[in-house]
Amino acid sequence: MSEQLPAPRGRVLIVEPSSSGVALLAEAHALGFETVVASADVDDRRLPDAARAHVDRLVVVDTNDEQALAEAAAALHAERPLAGIVPGFEFYVDTVARLAPALGLPGLRADTARGLRNKATMRRLVEAAGLRVPRHAEATDEQELLAAAAHVGYPAVLKPTESAGSIHVSRVDSPEQLLAAFRSLRADHRTDLGRVLDGPVLLEEYLDGPEVSVEGYVEDGRAVVLAVTTKMLGPEPYFVELGQIMPHPAAPEAKAAIDAYVAGVCEALGVTRGPFHCELRLPAGEPVLIELGARLAGHRIPKLVEAVTGVSQVRIMLAGYTGLSAQEVGASSAPTAKYVGIACFTAYGLAQYRDVEGLDELRAHPDTLEVQLYVRPGEPIPPAEDFRCFLGHVVYKAESYEDAATRWHAVRDEVRFV
Repeated sequence: MSEQLPAPRGRVLIVEPSSSGVALLAEAHALGFETVVASADVDDRRLPDAARAHVDRLVVVDTNDEQALAEAAAALHAERPLAGIVPGFEFYVDTVARLAPALGLPGLRADTARGLRNKATMRRLVEAAGLRVPRHAEATDEQELLAAAAHVGYPAVLKPTESAGSIHVSRVDSPEQLLAAFRSLRADHRTDLGRVLDGPVLLEEYLDGPEVSVEGYVEDGRAVVLAVTTKMLGPEPYFVELGQIMPHPAAPEAKAAIDAYVAGVCEALGVTRGPFHCELRLPAGEPVLIELGARLAGHRIPKLVEAVTGVSQVRIMLAGYTGLSAQEVGASSAPTAKYVGIACFTAYGLAQYRDVEGLDELRAHPDTLEVQLYVRPGEPIPPAEDFRCFLGHVVYKAESYEDAATRWHAVRDEVRFV
């Protein structure tokens, strides 16, 4: 959105903006907020160079040290009151939920925020509300994992209880595959925003059916569904999200069932404000929870939502965490596309590439809205097991769902990494 709303609105603290959370900075400025960022500003938590123009003050702090972050936030608030404190990535949703009430600022319920980060807790809370979730069990070692499999059965899906980006999420069809996947997870010492995968794992039943995500927000205690998105997944045993198409085609009764289910999940998890991104499987058409994030989705999904609905989830997030309404921040405008999609570029089997073909033609296509590359020629390409394998993406528009789906496959065929 380019509209400039009245200023000033005070200052807002954004904790470790990453992925779609980076968009909070420019929109906060456009809304008249002074932006303060708390970030470790190092390694994979380094603030992008392009975002720094929208930062009025950068506070360097280990954002994974909650006590240090709390002290930094308290000092800022004592110096000059903050209008709000906003999580810039999923890992900080529950952290901010605990910090905000201590500062007298708007936020999610601290007593239920743990269920928004821990997938096992999330399933227990949603199941207790009478909603279907996958059969599941937690484990911390191989013995517990095999016991979990006896309860869950095969095929099953193994995942960390606290992670993002499909990291080490895999289908397993036997005890041998289960133990191999678990050992691979435990042997992976790479960090994601400074965090390692050393906690419990979750094993849950494999649900056979299409996968969608539901994008919306909660305001005044009411969950508003903005759009349902088709998720384009890579080959199993992994669940790499190679792109999305929006809006997902659904009959009115199916859409109503999804809306009601997601509203129930939001209530069960204590989501009382701000945007949500809810991932579902639809076995036999029935919505079943994969997870819900009370934050902005990745994969440029907020951009897709705004294109087809005219609603800015970025502004809604800023509103929710500063006590404003969606109307007060001008969150709604006219849609600019009927259907949109995002296709992520991958290069299966390549350890690196030297050139890319078809990119100029893609940029020149009238339906192309955005093209980005993340990996330069000669840089290593991680294995195609999670989001880290992406080389770039294209966002495009279409006149129908069928056209959007056809375009998604065409783009991935026409852009070639060699």
